[in-house]
Amino acid sequence: MAHTSPEPTHPGARAARFGALALGALGVVFGDIGTSPLYSMREALAHAGGVDPRLAVFGVVSLVFWALTLVVTLKYVVIVMRADNGGEGGTLALMALAQKALAKRSNWLVLLGILGAALFYGDGLITPAISVLSAVEGLTTAPVIGAHFAPFVLPLAAVILLALFAVQSRGTEVVGRFFGPITLVWFFTLAALGLPFILQRPEILLALSPVYAIKLLMADGLLGVTILGSVFLCVTGAEALYADMGHFGKAPIRAGWLVVALPCLMLNYLGQGALCLVRPAAMDNPFFGLIPHAVYWPVILLTTAATIIASQAVITGAFSVTQQAVQLGLLPRLDIKRTSETVAGQIFVPQVNVALAIGVLFLLFMFRTSSNMASAYGVAVTTTMVVTVALLFVVARRHWGWPLWACVALLAPFLALDLVFLGSNALKIADGGWVPLAAAGAIALLMWTWRAGSDLLHQKVHRDSIGLTDLIDSLRARPPHPVPGAAIFLTSDPSVAPVALLHNLKHNKVLHAENVVMTVRTADQPRVAEKDRIEIESLGTGFKRVTVHYGFMETPHIPRALGSCRRRGLAFDLMSTSFFVGRRTVVASPGVGMPLWQDKLFIWMVKNAADPIDFFHIPAGRVVEMGSQVVV
Repeated sequence: MAHTSPEPTHPGARAARFGALALGALGVVFGDIGTSPLYSMREALAHAGGVDPRLAVFGVVSLVFWALTLVVTLKYVVIVMRADNGGEGGTLALMALAQKALAKRSNWLVLLGILGAALFYGDGLITPAISVLSAVEGLTTAPVIGAHFAPFVLPLAAVILLALFAVQSRGTEVVGRFFGPITLVWFFTLAALGLPFILQRPEILLALSPVYAIKLLMADGLLGVTILGSVFLCVTGAEALYADMGHFGKAPIRAGWLVVALPCLMLNYLGQGALCLVRPAAMDNPFFGLIPHAVYWPVILLTTAATIIASQAVITGAFSVTQQAVQLGLLPRLDIKRTSETVAGQIFVPQVNVALAIGVLFLLFMFRTSSNMASAYGVAVTTTMVVTVALLFVVARRHWGWPLWACVALLAPFLALDLVFLGSNALKIADGGWVPLAAAGAIALLMWTWRAGSDLLHQKVHRDSIGLTDLIDSLRARPPHPVPGAAIFLTSDPSVAPVALLHNLKHNKVLHAENVVMTVRTADQPRVAEKDRIEIESLGTGFKRVTVHYGFMETPHIPRALGSCRRRGLAFDLMSTSFFVGRRTVVASPGVGMPLWQDKLFIWMVKNAADPIDFFHIPAGRVVEMGSQVVV
């Protein structure tokens, strides 16, 4: 996924770039929602089996249309996408924007951000499994081999998913070039499959009226709620429109949705409905019933490719969310590898890739069919949507300056709609919906523990440390032995003397000619302009305090930051510069701070965090590490 770059000035070039971004957005943003016709109609019709078949068909198609219109088009495309944080979207970007609007730290906002991000991971476990499994299950309806293929569905789906996770380390830049064109062909194929049946039974167009949706919901109260839970499967990719906004821009995503994705999806859903009117037996699996025998295999291959693309988009999104969480201090430093020198969004996080692969394969063999897996799908997404509306309320009220009545009038109906969908999906919890919630709960616990533990550690170190200015004053009175060269002390708290500096003075009894106390700060915005990257403050002879600012979508790189310092008049010779890094050993203390089990969890996360030398790209040969022990 590539971040948008400056707009070309020539009208023709602008149009070409807009078209390229819209095409790219189709492949990355709409992969999940574009493959929902494989299973959402089937599941909704299965839950509507207790009413008149004709009403079931018209009612389900009507519910699908109005869900896509209200949730995706009106809520996300028109309103939520307005809440961009420097062009970026997604739960964590929205949380950072809300924090900035409040101008103070709010634990409630952080908790909402953690919840939204954790639920994204929970959803990310199901999307690859259900998408690929749905496509492979289509082979059981294939001519000649279909009746004999059932035993091979799970193994083939597992092989495809394993191959997908295996190629992540190579980067998705090359494969990504094909995402857009393949997905465009997929959407046109969806429309082409549905159109002949719509022409055969044009009365299906009456299903666009909300009357049929209301009639179906009123046919049986409890049944109506369960149908809503299945219908929600058609909008499960809606969060991706907002989360991937920074990679393509609002206008290309909106154009891709309104011009291509929405019309093609509705033609397919209407076609599935018309097919069910023609052949009621097709209600068992209407999507694959649309495919003519003559083109069955090409469409199956295209379907498999589309589900792989949908899965890839979720995996790449998980990498991006992880990078944001690390930068915002919600996760420990992780090994984040860049797989492209030119494309900003091309990153690979080995730990996340392995965890997702294990989780997806576990779900695959746990649920075994896409119908069983559909029972687990939707709970995490609906909860994320509720979180998004809550954060959006803060942004609208404090950042946009809307009056309270306007916020309530606009957002309350969407919150009510999300809560209705959440209630309908809550019925699935016992049937498997607990799985993504359990995964999200575990990740949320890790995030909250890391944040709480980091705060305690910071307070403890700050309380037990010497003020930096106090140390400098004492060194002026009794200067130690000076040595040539520069020393850079990395610290998270620039107001106190770094532990590594104190150890150097205590054990080596020397002080470098130039001493720089350097702190890396993460801003509440995705990227920081180069002119705002560096702050340099002189603290007297031989001491400077340097603050390096990065956005939450950027990867810290200390050598490049030193290049920015050089342009600001603070030059370093890397060959005569030493980097001093303090390495803390954290020890649990019962009865203080967090519960003992949470202390141990935090200590485990500290031990498994990525090495700061690698994380900040510091030349390993110039690093001196000094340890200390801290009790929390």
